[in-house]
Amino acid sequence: MRVLTVSDKVVPYLYDRHLKQVVGSVDLLISCGDVPPYYLDFLSTTLNVPLFFVYGNHTFGAHQQWPGKRSLPSGANLHRRVVQYQGLLLAGLEGSRRYRPRAPHQYTEGEMLRNCLTLVPALLRNRLVYGRFLDVLITHAPPRHIHDGEDVAHRGFSCFRWFMRVFRPRYLIHGHMHVYRHDIPTVTRFAETTVINTYPYRVLTLQPASTCSPLSRISERAHRIWDHINVRWQSFISEKNEEMVDV
Repeated sequence: MRVLTVSDKVVPYLYDRHLKQVVGSVDLLISCGDVPPYYLDFLSTTLNVPLFFVYGNHTFGAHQQWPGKRSLPSGANLHRRVVQYQGLLLAGLEGSRRYRPRAPHQYTEGEMLRNCLTLVPALLRNRLVYGRFLDVLITHAPPRHIHDGEDVAHRGFSCFRWFMRVFRPRYLIHGHMHVYRHDIPTVTRFAETTVINTYPYRVLTLQPASTCSPLSRISERAHRIWDHINVRWQSFISEKNEEMVDV
């Protein structure tokens, strides 16, 4: 699946009628926050693809409304949610470290940990049904000590490191960290997760992990047992039929 991911900046050559020639064919649009709704509306409408997003730490004039005073697309906001789209398991966590009292979409480490914990029941269900917890975690802020900064506003969350160790998503895609030099790392491997800074955009090929769920293993075993019973039963019936013929 080809996915366009964006964050933190309106890229002029994407916000243009030649968008399709720049990014090619994509199946999904994901925003990691801090881009205005009109930009996302243009991208998703022009490309004719679904959108999933999380909010960043900044607010915009139309932050809670889509262009034309329409409501935000139903189901598009991934914050504290787990969804399955064409086999890809996605979850989202919005915002950044709290650096202004009572500011929206800003969290302390403890508050973000509680956000992570709200995902756990759905992740456990994924493990049971799909054989894995998650494919992609979408965040605005990075994990602590991975692509983050030392100032309060840009310090990453330690609980994201815990999340990656326990639930093992294939990817964590974030924004928030503006990159202006080529020698700054933007892709890092942590445990079993590839951490990607998408600023200002990337076109990624994301594939769901190929796993076998516990339920499917139980189902396969039940089918094998049933096949065995069915073979024995048919053999028994055949023997009885032969006995009746002999009589």
